[in-house]
Amino acid sequence: MPLSPDYRPVPRFALLGDEYGDAVEAAKFPETILRFRNDRAAATVGLDTLTDDEWIAHFGRFDPLPGQPGPVAMRYHGHQFRTYNPDLGDGRGFLAAQLRERAQAASGRVASDSAEGRLLDLGTKGSGTTPWSRTADGRLTLKGGVREVLAAEMLEALGVPTSRAFSLIETGEALERGDEPSPTRSAVLVRLSHSHIRFGTFQRAAYFRRADMVETLVEHARALYHPEVAAGDVPGFLTAVVEASARLTARWVAAGFVHGVLNTDNLNVTGESFDYGPWRFLPSYEPGFTAAYFDQTGLYAFARQPEAVFWALTQLGGALKLVADAQPLTDALNGFGPAYIRHLRAAFLNRLGVKSLGEAADQRLLDSTLALLREGGEAMRWEPLFFDWFTGFASSARALSGPRAALYQSKTFADFRFALFDHEPDRPERLEAPMFAASEPEEMLIDEVETIWAAIAAGDDWSVFERKVERLRAAGSAWSLQGC
Repeated sequence: MPLSPDYRPVPRFALLGDEYGDAVEAAKFPETILRFRNDRAAATVGLDTLTDDEWIAHFGRFDPLPGQPGPVAMRYHGHQFRTYNPDLGDGRGFLAAQLRERAQAASGRVASDSAEGRLLDLGTKGSGTTPWSRTADGRLTLKGGVREVLAAEMLEALGVPTSRAFSLIETGEALERGDEPSPTRSAVLVRLSHSHIRFGTFQRAAYFRRADMVETLVEHARALYHPEVAAGDVPGFLTAVVEASARLTARWVAAGFVHGVLNTDNLNVTGESFDYGPWRFLPSYEPGFTAAYFDQTGLYAFARQPEAVFWALTQLGGALKLVADAQPLTDALNGFGPAYIRHLRAAFLNRLGVKSLGEAADQRLLDSTLALLREGGEAMRWEPLFFDWFTGFASSARALSGPRAALYQSKTFADFRFALFDHEPDRPERLEAPMFAASEPEEMLIDEVETIWAAIAAGDDWSVFERKVERLRAAGSAWSLQGC
């Protein structure tokens, strides 16, 4: 089948040369069973016209797409739980393709190259060993792939800048894992992401004292992802990354999301989250809530995510000191705190479906929302609060007659409602969506994730998973949160 005219290959990373990545081959899998194809995402890059057989050829066997040079395992280093690791790199994945997003698909996004469409990557997870696999098998569990699809779909629905799970293909291998019942089923995942240039990509170049490589990476990332920054303006580039990272972190917090592993190789220059291993959504407000069982000190706990991202940004700034003066870089880093608070106010207004009333009033609403969530404890679940009071006054009757009406009685609630009703509803017609006639919102808590997986593991029943994806997309349409 001919590819859509919307398919536009732009393999820019390959132009950097072989010091930045290694040509690799995908594993040969015994089976390739298509479990999930994201035609909504595929349509934005002109790949929705592929037949299932063609899809499997490109995303299960990894026959190169037209105009693409073939798989490249990217080289990078990184701090893992603040310990530097120079032995990283794409160990079970590779960059499979780069292509332009349709310009109209980028409307409403924060992307300075949206006039011609953003440059996007198709990257893999579980596609086999590479020179950077060390002792690992280069594979992904099917459960891990299912979890990544669910995380990405939920985050997209909630307006968080996120990679999109593009394809999930079961590969017919029995994997041994120490942290889940084994043997377990295998899969290969493809994600559509706005850049895989990580903070750790710069760290690797700086580790080898390669100022020329750092300069090349800055210009590559500046021109492709932050072209509003002048050529050669390294502090300006860092400022743009700081701004994007602050916005992402604020959106995570407003979504009640815990990434789990905020190492410097898991943060990129475009401020879009990706690589969902251990992750959780908050059941209720709990600052110390962690997603990874191995995060025993709570380094990446919910409320410490801004601290973690800022620390990672300082490591990026340290790498850039090889090619720029320290003080302007420090000034750029010092912009994170104010940018984060500004974006956090905007994110909470977005979640509550109301318009800005100015910095002071917006801050009162943010503070009173967090106070109500804190006071409510386990009874005040995170997601239902935003669901109950979406668009403010317009939801008053619905919320006060709903299942959480008894929680909306205290002085803390009165302060919240006063602050909320000060703000004008933003597009209150969204309440006409069928979702708001229900008593409960769509959530993505761990018990439901396990239920979805149990149906697949026990009886190969994918219907529960498929219905959840459908409901998440309907919820995203109902919320219509701006700026995802």
